[in-house]
Amino acid sequence: MSKLFYPALFHKAEEGGFWISFPDIPECLTQGEDMAQAYEMAVDALGLALTCREKEQQPLPSASDPTTITPESDSFLAVIEFDMLAYKKRTNSRSVKKTLSIPEWLNEAAMAMGLNFSQVLQEALLLKVADKF
Repeated sequence: MSKLFYPALFHKAEEGGFWISFPDIPECLTQGEDMAQAYEMAVDALGLALTCREKEQQPLPSASDPTTITPESDSFLAVIEFDMLAYKKRTNSRSVKKTLSIPEWLNEAAMAMGLNFSQVLQEALLLKVADKF
């Protein structure tokens, strides 16, 4: 579930640029001065909306079939690709302290190899959670 795809409507703004809405996520609105910035802002706004829903333990909405959405004359449809894991890595990489217990023999073997316990744990956890996002 790491990559999600949601249809977005890009509307031509009167003052120039675009404003963007997501039919499946009504609270998700953003804008951009040009197409590149508008798309980038759409990805960030989508990430904020979805992570807020996740934190509030609300289900993520199903994405509409883009063929069922008819844009108005001053707008067009684009599908926004969103990578939840990449977004979380980029926006929330604050370290937290964890205390854990491992067998003594494993500790001694890892120390003899000069392993960084924090790095090894992070790598193992990333492998475990990667398919969940």
